[in-house]
Amino acid sequence: MDELAREYRGRTCFVTGADGFIGSHLVEQLIAFGADVRAFVRATSSGELRNIGHLRSRLRIHRGNLTDKTSVDAAVRELRGGDRTIVFHLGAQAHVGESWERPYDTIASNILGTLNLLQAIVDSGIVIYKFDMAGTSEEYGNVHPEMKDYYRYAPDGSLILNENSPVNPKSIYATSKIAGDFLTMNYADAYGLPGVTTRMFNNYGPRQNPRYVTGTVITQALSRPAIEIGYTRAKRDFCYVADGVLGHLSVALLGNPGEVYVYGQGHNVTIKEWIDLILEVGRREGYWAEKEIVAEKRRFRPGTSDVEELRVDYDKLNALSRWRPRVSWEEGISRTIRWYAEHRDVWIGRVDWQDEPPR
Repeated sequence: MDELAREYRGRTCFVTGADGFIGSHLVEQLIAFGADVRAFVRATSSGELRNIGHLRSRLRIHRGNLTDKTSVDAAVRELRGGDRTIVFHLGAQAHVGESWERPYDTIASNILGTLNLLQAIVDSGIVIYKFDMAGTSEEYGNVHPEMKDYYRYAPDGSLILNENSPVNPKSIYATSKIAGDFLTMNYADAYGLPGVTTRMFNNYGPRQNPRYVTGTVITQALSRPAIEIGYTRAKRDFCYVADGVLGHLSVALLGNPGEVYVYGQGHNVTIKEWIDLILEVGRREGYWAEKEIVAEKRRFRPGTSDVEELRVDYDKLNALSRWRPRVSWEEGISRTIRWYAEHRDVWIGRVDWQDEPPR
């Protein structure tokens, strides 16, 4: 941590998606390190900053939209570049379910938005130190039968994913993020733009949209006697947001241009086990009593598009930077429950469930 703090002090960092879940935590950490932070946030009529408003006086805000090249160009031109400048590209439509509900917006935001940002950097002629493209573990999808010999398996037969594992996207979201990854590498090959790709495994924590599994379980548990949930047999590798942010910072500083870096907790559990752990921690800490869990078909992913098993091997990043997850699942869940319990006014208007209990 001390080394990261020294390296980021005074460094110009441009963050897209800066007012979002991971982006806001990244901005906070960069400011704590003393970086010169430029935040690109979606322009709205209200101009509200949901997550970084308390930092407004300590950073520079650029309002625009990644799909609007004029606003992207204007923000990038003001960077002036420099061989220490880092671009963190976290802005995206990042919800798998919403990618089926809003497929055109997902494609526009995640592919056209990435293209606009990369092209703006090239067109401006600025020099940057690194471009961190935030990918996703969803890009791996399920084991492709014709590629099964290219995967790595644990002694018990479970799947382990790393930078060399085949990608097999099962959603519009995952496909759009792969496109962003490849665009980044295209610009590295063609223009020498120093791009790296980070694939995070299932980040969770305070400020996350309550439509994600951790948030929807916690917000329902805080508000109603029963919890609606979808498919629970899939396995996920959950990584607390503070660890995820340190992964971004490490890769952007030390990663080799043109390469991919993956990271997460290094262990996985079924969604059912994750829900049980959340409910156990919440009961133990006095936030709720026993809760009923109700399977709801509308929460399942369409057709056969669910991803069955995600678990990461983060050895490459660990060898590069000594990165490892520091926050246990129990501690991360406790911090996350506490935030939702104390900020009902922030999330209640964004949930995907009704106030009345499920029937």
